[in-house]
Amino acid sequence: MNTPSTEPAATPELLVLRDRIDALDRQLLDTLNQRARVAQEVGELKKQEGSTYFRPDRVAQVIEKMQRANHGPLRAGHVSAIWREIMSACLALESPQRVAVLGPAGTFCEQAAVEYFGGAADIVYCNSFDEVFHVTTSGNAQFGVVGVENSNEGVVTRSLDLLLHSPVHVVGEVSLQVRHNLLRLQNDLEGIEAVLAHPQALAQCHAWLAKHLPHAERRPVSSNAEGARLAATNPAWAGLASERAATQFGLHIVAPAIQDDAYNRTRFDIICLPQTMAMPDATGRDCTSLVLSVPNRPGAVHDLLTPLKKHGVSMTRFESRPARTGQWEYYFYIDIDGHPSQPHVAEALKELRQLSAFFKLLGAYPVKD
Repeated sequence: MNTPSTEPAATPELLVLRDRIDALDRQLLDTLNQRARVAQEVGELKKQEGSTYFRPDRVAQVIEKMQRANHGPLRAGHVSAIWREIMSACLALESPQRVAVLGPAGTFCEQAAVEYFGGAADIVYCNSFDEVFHVTTSGNAQFGVVGVENSNEGVVTRSLDLLLHSPVHVVGEVSLQVRHNLLRLQNDLEGIEAVLAHPQALAQCHAWLAKHLPHAERRPVSSNAEGARLAATNPAWAGLASERAATQFGLHIVAPAIQDDAYNRTRFDIICLPQTMAMPDATGRDCTSLVLSVPNRPGAVHDLLTPLKKHGVSMTRFESRPARTGQWEYYFYIDIDGHPSQPHVAEALKELRQLSAFFKLLGAYPVKD
């Protein structure tokens, strides 16, 4: 026996509007397929020329152009999201981009990859950032996405160590606002024996967990999505992860956004081999990342600041990591404003190289305001 619908019948005016939307949708689909066919022609030309398929600068230019052409009611952010997905789908017809991320599905790392490459990218899930680097350097993925810094917990030291010795370079970055949600099979806090998440997520939710789940074990795992996956196997466990992970593993969001800092953000680097994509051209809003070490002598670290001040280059990040030589030596990871093609940046880098016992340019890439 069919249950009668309780939804009121659509008015004639609403039916007319729905018909208009249906007609516009068909027009949009026809237009998008025309664009896709042109994209395929572009892909054939690129194949003949041997040129790069994925051009993030081109994606940014097109999105910016469409935002300028937009006169509402769509917001600029809506236009950006729509056109990124359109271009991602068209690029997949030219040459699908394989992107290595920390897995399983539902991690913030995956979210950063989708924000940068679009939803049509072919995602390769890895068990660790070590594996992301390995898959990228071996050519099994064209690009990798790795977390490098959190606004609360500081740098991801393993990523910095891997950048030091890997042949990849950094070609882009994504900064995500991170919302940690408490996820569980049942929709309450009763009987939670363990909370499973990445160590940084556990640290970022320390105050909330201490107040609401003081007796629950805090169990570190390889990623937040892995914690969510495990929480789906045991009703006494909970995870700290994204809404995407909740959907992926069929979990309730028992408590949303429990991170101690409401403005918690994580920065992810986009990495690839230089032969996959060369250093992006200067855009006027760029960051240059490098790592260096200096001779172990008095004033050596202070001397590093002199070329930057002399040539008017702003330093935005300065981190140290032990060189593990047993001699109390350190590698210094530095981010500066600007691009190596700019004369004042080039002169500063030249002098830094002369002062350094070790010098490696990690990459230069556009940054968002």
